[in-house]
Amino acid sequence: MKLTYSLITLAITACLPITANAAKYTTVQVKEGGSITGKVSFSGKDPAPKIYNVAKDNKVCGEGDREIDFVKVNKGALNDVVVYLHKVKSGKAFSPGTGTGKLDQKTCTFDPFLQVMNNKETIEVINSDPVLHNIHTYELIGRAKKTVLNISQPEQGSINKTINLKRGAAMKLECDAHDFMHGFVFVAKNPYYAVVKANGSFKIDDVPAGKYTIKAWHGTLGEKKSKVDVAANGKATVNFAFKGR
Repeated sequence: MKLTYSLITLAITACLPITANAAKYTTVQVKEGGSITGKVSFSGKDPAPKIYNVAKDNKVCGEGDREIDFVKVNKGALNDVVVYLHKVKSGKAFSPGTGTGKLDQKTCTFDPFLQVMNNKETIEVINSDPVLHNIHTYELIGRAKKTVLNISQPEQGSINKTINLKRGAAMKLECDAHDFMHGFVFVAKNPYYAVVKANGSFKIDDVPAGKYTIKAWHGTLGEKKSKVDVAANGKATVNFAFKGR
């Protein structure tokens, strides 16, 4: 019986690396790739910006209240959205210069509000303020969140950290020293993504022919998903509609 259990254990262990390798994205030459275009819209009541009182470090952070517009709507188009293909196994290479992230804490704000970087790459976290910041990032997994980074930066300077999200597509940014600091980082696991333009439009090109799950991610409103069938040299269209209460 012990021998049987040992053999089963060895068999399972031997399969694990194969499964892990199969999940990795592989760069290949894409021939006769197609494209996906569309728009992300918003209807209903546009949530008002959230108001925070700037209660500390006023010489650096400013005075009074700070408004953060978590849901930015421009003439019916939803902004700060990333549209991406989910679980793509192979395809084009990542665009040069899109791998690492750079996040600056300046006048007690996260700059930029929405950062995009590649998974398993480094992010440079900068403290440009002469006050303590404590950046706290959370992997967003559905409605749950899991701590990724929790870094105290009492002095000005920068820290580099590698990001490796297992399940989620993005991180929420907060500062444990200033509750009015917020932001998001989308973490790409393949190069088939696009940040929507001000008018809500997006385009993902050089897509290998095939059927895919496509998602539209927003840091506050969550995700919408759809199916798309891309033909060789074809043009597919997918639109996403978010609604307010």
